[in-house]
Amino acid sequence: MTDPSHADADTPLPDDAVLLLVDFQTGFDEPGWGERNNPNAEAVAADLLARWRAADRPIAHVRHASSEPESPLRRDAPGFAWKAETAPAEGEATFEKSVNGAFLGTDLGDWLTERGYDTLVVCGLTTDHCVSTTVRMAENRGYDVYLVADATATHEREAHDGERIDPETSHRVALAHLNGEFATVVDAVDLG
Repeated sequence: MTDPSHADADTPLPDDAVLLLVDFQTGFDEPGWGERNNPNAEAVAADLLARWRAADRPIAHVRHASSEPESPLRRDAPGFAWKAETAPAEGEATFEKSVNGAFLGTDLGDWLTERGYDTLVVCGLTTDHCVSTTVRMAENRGYDVYLVADATATHEREAHDGERIDPETSHRVALAHLNGEFATVVDAVDLG
């Protein structure tokens, strides 16, 4: 039986599909975030990045510049740094945001429009926060969005009633909310 949350193998993409990497920053390694799912997300994203580079496809990196004084993602904190395996190479587009969505307060939308890009392949941290917001905003702006499930991850959450939500459940529910409405959810192996 086919999992309906994933596209068929070899999902065809236009040659100019943009790989959009969201918030792969060392600050997400801090223990204060709590338990995390998918420890291989960065490795899968790094493999996708290598594939995009080898095919000379467009790539954009976004990172969070938090304005919260205690955040490990502040511009002046060590955690603001890119993770080494997914760090931008010279000439790759980079954008900084201070909110959850990569389009608000950045030049990402202009960069995409100027180049005529209309397909995004999104991966990053965290599935239910900045990745989800970016995917929703992209779809609302008319982009064709693919979200790479195995190149995203999130942390445990606490519900409004205090109940703990484990990170895998949070991840899967976030993907389910996006799939078919805001994006086509795929695994990296599905992308052709």
